Amino acid sequence: MRKRFSVLGLAVAGSLLASAAIAQTNDIGLPSTLAWSAYGVGSGGYNQSVAIGNALKQKYGVNLRVLPGKNDVSRTLPLREGKVQFSANGVGGSYMAQEGFYDFGAPQWGPQAVRGLMLNNSNQVLTAVAAGDTDIKTPADFKGKRVAWVIGAPALNQNITAILAFANLTWDDVVKVDFGGFGAAMDGVTNNQVDVAFTSSISGKAYALEKSPRGIIYPVMSPDNKEGWARLQAIAPFFYPAEGTEGAGLSPQNPAISAAYPYPVLMTYVNQDTKLVTAMMTAMVDTFDGYKDAAPGNVGWATDRQKLDWVIPYHEGAVSYFKTKGMWTDADQKNNDTLIKRQQILADAWKQVTGRDHADDEAFKQDWMKTRAQALTKAGMDPVMSSW
Repeated sequence: MRKRFSVLGLAVAGSLLASAAIAQTNDIGLPSTLAWSAYGVGSGGYNQSVAIGNALKQKYGVNLRVLPGKNDVSRTLPLREGKVQFSANGVGGSYMAQEGFYDFGAPQWGPQAVRGLMLNNSNQVLTAVAAGDTDIKTPADFKGKRVAWVIGAPALNQNITAILAFANLTWDDVVKVDFGGFGAAMDGVTNNQVDVAFTSSISGKAYALEKSPRGIIYPVMSPDNKEGWARLQAIAPFFYPAEGTEGAGLSPQNPAISAAYPYPVLMTYVNQDTKLVTAMMTAMVDTFDGYKDAAPGNVGWATDRQKLDWVIPYHEGAVSYFKTKGMWTDADQKNNDTLIKRQQILADAWKQVTGRDHADDEAFKQDWMKTRAQALTKAGMDPVMSSW
């Protein structure tokens, strides 16, 4: 646990924000240096990690080094290789990694034995937004409109696919416009190249759209639309209904009735030291007042905002902590056990596929998707996707 990690190019959050105040003695079992991976510099996840690092430095004298990663693989790889202990990741590096979807379905990856610690459930929404000069009021109004497709970002595109399904629409019902990245897609809405794109309400691009001549709209996704939500969650089970009050154009007086999922997800792998995980949990909770207002969305780390029945299992050290706080229920344990069983089924299916010869990468991918779907279906579990 005292091992130091030296990773070239790490942003040393603790050093950048260190205070002259004398740190309290570290008596909870954290190492003097921690390392996380996170989203890129300037992102919400990175800024939150820096704020948390400052709080850890203040209270425990712990330096948190934050390794920025531009995509799911670059955030998850350092964790898998043991170069960082934890990751402030997203649904791509957590849920998609568990399922072996997209990049994680490549031969060098496969389904990952990921584990959660805490989920950030803030006041933001993560959803498909529309330009304010359109007549869009709900996702049903996307029909015939220009919708952004981000090349090389399957998770983002799956999110919009799910939101289209909410309205019983598909990509055939809209005009798909290709963009090279998330930022370009949101700029496309601002510049009237497209009408709809996926974003977080607290992203800089959302604020830029709000301040542009076009303005911003959050299409209403009523939680009362049970059939719509069933269709959405069949494609993207990590989503849940949300009332957003933080972000571009939003306030408690002007909320967005929309969708969200946890971001970031503080996660690790199953083999991470249990005592270290519990110590990290303790530190996150005990320093909450020191970082909750230090970056947008940090309020979402509060213990009373945790969703203990989400789509990846919690680490044994996290479960232990939640139990000491009286937060862990029998239903949570049942869900966790089911998810751990799901990961084992996926791992066994992966062994079958990697043990067979394939003509090329496409043949490998098709075999994997077919085999995982069959294995999960046999176990009475929803494969969610049988192809991509």
